[in-house]
Amino acid sequence: MLWINLVDKTGSGLWVSVTALYFVVVAGLSPGSTGLLLGIGGAFGIAGAPVAGRLADRLPLTRVLLGVQLLRAAAGFLMLPAHGFWQLLPLVAAASFGERSASVLTKLFAARVAGPDRARYQAVQRTVVNIGYTIGGLAASAALAFGSTAVYRLLLLGDALSFVVVAVLVARCAEPPSATRTVVTHTGAGPVAAPARPPANSPWRDRGYLGYAALDSVMFLYGCALSVGLPLWIITRTTAPHGLAAAVFVINTVIVVACQVRLSRHGRTPRIAADALRRVGVWFLICGTATAAAVVHAPWAATLAVVGSAVALTVVEMIQSAISWELSVSLAPADAQGAYVGVHGLAQSTARCVGPLLMTSAVIACGPAGWLAFGAVLAGAALLQRHLVLRRLGTVRPDAAEPALSVAPVTVSEH
Repeated sequence: MLWINLVDKTGSGLWVSVTALYFVVVAGLSPGSTGLLLGIGGAFGIAGAPVAGRLADRLPLTRVLLGVQLLRAAAGFLMLPAHGFWQLLPLVAAASFGERSASVLTKLFAARVAGPDRARYQAVQRTVVNIGYTIGGLAASAALAFGSTAVYRLLLLGDALSFVVVAVLVARCAEPPSATRTVVTHTGAGPVAAPARPPANSPWRDRGYLGYAALDSVMFLYGCALSVGLPLWIITRTTAPHGLAAAVFVINTVIVVACQVRLSRHGRTPRIAADALRRVGVWFLICGTATAAAVVHAPWAATLAVVGSAVALTVVEMIQSAISWELSVSLAPADAQGAYVGVHGLAQSTARCVGPLLMTSAVIACGPAGWLAFGAVLAGAALLQRHLVLRRLGTVRPDAAEPALSVAPVTVSEH
């Protein structure tokens, strides 16, 4: 699965950095239509997480992931001849749906394969993801030096082909152990099967888990702060060099690759993850304060403040991702892990849709006070989530942290 993630994200790195430019330069859309296209397409992607989680409970996970990767490849190939808003909209929506589905499915795969060591596995996986994005991004930057429409099409083609390669790799993966798919062995005495479990719990009726996921969606706004808020803040409100807007991504990638595995210890167990939320709250406050302070007139001081904010956001990303990974799995009932993790996937999708508008219309518009409030709100969300998680850990069943799925077992016959 690590090779799958490396190929997937290398292809995505080719496309992500030129997506908007492609739609304007090659597809002939206006900047406003491009924003609308990406916004509506991203909204369709929100459904990918819960749908994929549910399907992974009822069908072999590797087959579902294979179908999703083929969907992403088809969307990419069909974009090449597409022109105009209405031709592109269903393809962008399908690509977004596939991207969010693949994210949840790879998470479920890792949870089943890694078991109790899933926090460290996720850390290694995130490191590989960042390496893939870096490789793809650097290749896209070099290609853009030529600036022709043929180059844009080649980058999109490379992205689509990467999903074909990923689909081939997925087809070669063995199906991971699953608590809801019982293998039946035929013997001389006839087939023997385990008894079916009672109907699964529904995450949509679990207010405690929904509250946990909702608070995670608030904390996931750190991603938009790093990708949208901080670069715009540098350019429009500070005296720091404008080149620093691109450098924050380099800072982020280098630190994640160097430190993500080490910081995975914060998600080693549910209790440790809950306690680490206090550290996350402190780093949120540091981020808000440092970004607000970047309005100082001295360029060197503004630069230091911006770098401090980028480092704080990166530390938040590394610790919170380990915490979120562990808690989203361990807080789910043993007979409903797939559906619960799918619902949790809505948190990041929602943050990605709401975040850019929130950054531009509220946080940046309010100046330094906006950043101070941003840090305080996210810190409060971290502390409130810690309270909810500790309360749930006190009442959750002992088997709730065991890998499982969310429907009665599907019997698979093996001769």
